[in-house]
Amino acid sequence: MQDSVNRRRFLQLFGGAALTASISADLLAGSLRKSDLKIAYSAITWGGKDDQAIKDLASLGYKGIQLRANTFGPYRNKPSELKALLDEYKLTLAMFSSGNVEVDPAKLQSTIDMHVAHASFVKALGGSAFQMTNSLRKGGVAPTPDELKKLAQVMNEIGKQTADLGVQAVYHNHMNQWGETPEEVDIIVQNMNPKYVKLLLDIAHYKQGGGEPEKAVKQYKDMIHSLHLKDTMSPLPDKPDNPKAYKFVELGRGNVNVPAVFKALDDIKFKGWGVVELDGVPEKDKTPLQCAEINKEYITKTLNHPL
Repeated sequence: MQDSVNRRRFLQLFGGAALTASISADLLAGSLRKSDLKIAYSAITWGGKDDQAIKDLASLGYKGIQLRANTFGPYRNKPSELKALLDEYKLTLAMFSSGNVEVDPAKLQSTIDMHVAHASFVKALGGSAFQMTNSLRKGGVAPTPDELKKLAQVMNEIGKQTADLGVQAVYHNHMNQWGETPEEVDIIVQNMNPKYVKLLLDIAHYKQGGGEPEKAVKQYKDMIHSLHLKDTMSPLPDKPDNPKAYKFVELGRGNVNVPAVFKALDDIKFKGWGVVELDGVPEKDKTPLQCAEINKEYITKTLNHPL
């Protein structure tokens, strides 16, 4: 009887110690936990061959995809067909390129209507966010602060309407547009209503525009919804004396400190999508699939981050 009591007491003590150890391990893991960064890939590299992009990205193990507004025309009246294709290859619509935002009063309503229609399309595809850019930088002339504020105001109105659909509007900083430099991006972000518009930080455009994206991750940690994981090479080998000449390349080949960006995302415990984007194949002897595989190798082996 005494042996039975001692054995039961031992098990209680051991079980309690094991539970304590388990809880301590969980807490330690939580304190060391990296960001919950999910990796997606943009179909832009395939130049409109989205069916092939979907198949190629699924074959490499990517879990999310960014599609562009070129899919809206052929699928706007039959989004279930495109969603079925995404579901078949187990890809989530991580982001949708919705196009430009115009601040011209004559184009205001048509701009809003276009983005709201795209947001409905995104929702039908099972997605939850779309990106906005602009094409307003003319002749290299920098926008005024008031112009940047106006852009933010228009995006706020778009985001207010798409929020009713449950779809998040995000602003994508971009070279050769309003929001090229860090200073311009900051004015735009400071005037975005965080209730309706968030930031998609494109780390290559931000770097080429003169900023350090790893610093921007922390500066805008409360506004970042997602990122474009992208690299830019500048100057170019054939234009060594032109600092403005650049091209997008696979991750790790350019000037962006991608490991520092991932470290910053860890530091802020970021949760969301990072979309690998490559506008086109950087060398003619490569295919979009090969580029996507190179980027996968960099992410999973160099950075030791899962897809």
